Amino acid sequence: MSTQEADIQATLSQLGRLREAIATAIVGQDDVVEQLLTGLLAGGHCLLEGVPGLGKTLLVRSLGQALDLSFRRIQFTPDLMPSDILGTEILEEDHGTGKRHFKFQPGPVFTHLLLADELNRTPPKTQAALLEAMQEHTVSYAGVTHRLPEPFFVLATQNPLEQAGTYPLPEAQLDRFLLHIRVDYPSEAEERAILEQTTGKASAQVPSVMAGEAVRGLQALVREVHVSTDMLDWINRLVRASRPQAGVGDIAQWVKWGAGPRAGQALVLSAKARALIHGRFAVTEADIRALAAPVLRHRLLLTFMAEAEGKSADDVVALLLAAVPPPR
Repeated sequence: MSTQEADIQATLSQLGRLREAIATAIVGQDDVVEQLLTGLLAGGHCLLEGVPGLGKTLLVRSLGQALDLSFRRIQFTPDLMPSDILGTEILEEDHGTGKRHFKFQPGPVFTHLLLADELNRTPPKTQAALLEAMQEHTVSYAGVTHRLPEPFFVLATQNPLEQAGTYPLPEAQLDRFLLHIRVDYPSEAEERAILEQTTGKASAQVPSVMAGEAVRGLQALVREVHVSTDMLDWINRLVRASRPQAGVGDIAQWVKWGAGPRAGQALVLSAKARALIHGRFAVTEADIRALAAPVLRHRLLLTFMAEAEGKSADDVVALLLAAVPPPR
């Protein structure tokens, strides 16, 4: 084994330790943890959705503790203002000269890992404050552009939109999230383990197992994972088939707006990251099938007919996977 191969294997072994560290605080939710790590390695942001009490905040906080990166949490509320997130200018006085000047005071967004807790509980004006930060990794204030630290991740949680006191995220902001991860109820055995683990004397401590340099190294390695021409063609056909004008199955009746080119980019990068997590250096059909729903579900705008028939975005993705055959 060459020195380069040994370094790659050593870096990949840290992923196993990272999952073990998260498991000290999180029971089960293996698919959710894998998708969260996929978003991390692909360099994208993740949106976790589920009813209250399923451990979404604990999961993101555990990831922050396991990574040797700066971590900040913002609790989004209806009265939160954009300056509470981005920062503001304060008036300072030079005691030597007596002159006053404005100085930019960075907000909590200036961190590596940002937990945007219950993002959909704040009005659209404050939600939109994150748009530039998520896309460009910069904050513009008073005509000056400030760079955010790298790597920069937004891991947001939200309650289902039918819950009281929530504001639907605009489509432009949803598209900034690489993955939309659904957090479901645990199994009976997992729920019993949660009861036992969380009602004792001591709470689980998540060890720090991976430094920022290792994260950046894995992100660079993800870009080198191979995707065959056939797989690229299949991803392209899947994304294009999600648009009503494509005429695939019942898509025209169920979908008002389909996924754009950013969805294809997200699916390729996510599939590469998942392949790397599983110790492979080539994307397979299983990677694409596993990530099609998390990548596409928040990028499809359904019609009234679909909602009346009880169809969800996941139903549309299932139809796409059935209607668009993979390469042989």
